[in-house]
Parts: sequence; C-alpha cells; structure tokens
Amino acid sequence: MRVFVTGASGWIGSALVPDLLAGGHQVVGLARSESSANALAEAGAEVVRGSLEDLGTLRAAATAADGVIHLAFHHEVAFEQGDFKAAADTDRRAVEAMGEALAGTGKPFVLASGTPALSGLVAGERDGHDLPPVDAVPPEAAGMVTRMATAEYVLALAGRDVRSSVVRLPRTNHGEGDKGFIAVLVQIARAKGVSGYYADGTNRWPAVHRLDSAHMFRLALEQAPAGATLHAVADEGVTLREIAEVIGRHLGLPTASVAPEDAADHFGWLAMVLTTDQPASSTLSRDLLHWSPSRPGLIADLDKGHYFRTDKG
Repeated sequence: MRVFVTGASGWIGSALVPDLLAGGHQVVGLARSESSANALAEAGAEVVRGSLEDLGTLRAAATAADGVIHLAFHHEVAFEQGDFKAAADTDRRAVEAMGEALAGTGKPFVLASGTPALSGLVAGERDGHDLPPVDAVPPEAAGMVTRMATAEYVLALAGRDVRSSVVRLPRTNHGEGDKGFIAVLVQIARAKGVSGYYADGTNRWPAVHRLDSAHMFRLALEQAPAGATLHAVADEGVTLREIAEVIGRHLGLPTASVAPEDAADHFGWLAMVLTTDQPASSTLSRDLLHWSPSRPGLIADLDKGHYFRTDKG
C-alpha cells in the first residue's frame, strides 16, 4: 500500500516507517520542518511538507494514498503550553479533513488515541463511550473528552465505507530516547532530590515499548476490521510506586509519597496524569491481530539505565 503517515518523524512514527517499509509498503510522511523532512527522506519515505493546520494538504495526501495512519498531535501545545483543548481541537479538524477524503473508498484509516484516563470511563477494549459534554467536565479534562470524541468519529466512519480503526496508546511508550512522561519523572526527581509517587503509589500506568506499539499500527493498517478499537498495551498496569522506586534506585535518591494537595507543586503539569488509576487490557487486540509484544517491559527497560544517562542528546 501507499500509506500516508502523519507524525512520521515522531517518537512512534520513526519506528513505524521502517516497519512499514519492511512490510513492502510505500510511505508518504507529513513533515512540518526541514529536519523532519530530511529524517523521513533518509529513512526511505516520500515527504509531504505541511502541518495539521494545512487541511487542504491533508485532504490531498489522504486522497492519493491507499491508507492513512494518523499519529501527529500538538504535544507541545497540550503539555508544554498547557492547552490540551486547543491541541485536541486542531487534531479534530485534521481528522475530519482526512476522514472526509476517505469516505466511500473502503481504505484503512488508523487513528492514534489514548487508553482512557478520565475517572469513570471504561478502560477495556470496547467500542463506544457515553462521553460527557465538553462543557460538563473540568477545563483540564475538556481536551481529553474532545480527543475521545474524535476517536468515536473515526470509528463511525466504518458506516461510511472506511476501514477505520483506533489504536489506543498507553501513557508510556518507552524505549531509548524517550522524552515523554517517564523522562519527565526522572527530571522531576533530580530537581526535587526525591523520587516521588502520588498518594499511596497504587495508581497504575499501562505501558508498551515503542517498537511494539509501532508494529501494532502496521497490523491495524493491514488487518483491522472496520470499527475496531485496539489497545497497544504490554504492561497492563505498573504502579507509580514501582516506577518511583526504580528511578530512586538509579539516581541514588529516596522514594517518598507526595500528598494529593502537594501534587501540583511537586509534579507540575504531570500531576493531572498521575492522579488517576489507569489500567488497560490488550487481550482482545492480541487475539484479533495476532500481536505479541516482545520488547522489554517498562521496569526492565528502566533498569537498562538509558533514562538516567546525563550524556544523552
């Protein structure tokens, strides 16, 4: 297939592109910078210059492709700038542009989403949620509701002759070079002089190695039935205390509980992610796609030590 991939030079995309090429697919990657374009070209992909705001570019690229995998998301807007809702709204418009281009074609459209993170939402692999209205949730959760509604939109495209599927990613897609949540926890521990965990530390994070999650996107493109919801989850729930203990051991720091009232001061923006128990299962996805994650789990990967090197770029 000729596959259009957004976020192709990103953390998971840079693992997905060689996986797709190894499977005999052609890859066309969206690049919003010269460095991303160069990285994609070196990896063997064709390049389309543009961003998620360039709706005409997205429509044209989706129309010209045999399938689409949408990984891109404005993480810097959502997390560094603290405006998850703005990032989610941009994502929704981009998804609608590509979805409308694919309607009636029977082509696959694979969307990256997240395993549920809102209290009260189902964490199992089921299609559909009774989502609350965006204006009925706290501001910090509104973007998450919008993003989940976008996933429901993609699943509904199955009724418009699109082989659509959603791959839900856990909080942590770990591996060497990761700059995500785990790397931030390491930075916070260094800065605070203590490896903290929220409350009693029993809240759980699902996790997967990025090479395993990247492979699930390829399998979804090739095999997933229309309307499928998939979980790229290897570790169904690693406790925050376990994570903090490994970080503390490697940094030579004490491990301690951070009280709920102190979480925002200690963890900053990451506090909103740490305060919810988030286990997720991938049993149905493994059976459906014959997906077998084979890379190290989160704790084993942490124990390799690459998260704690100070000489890495």
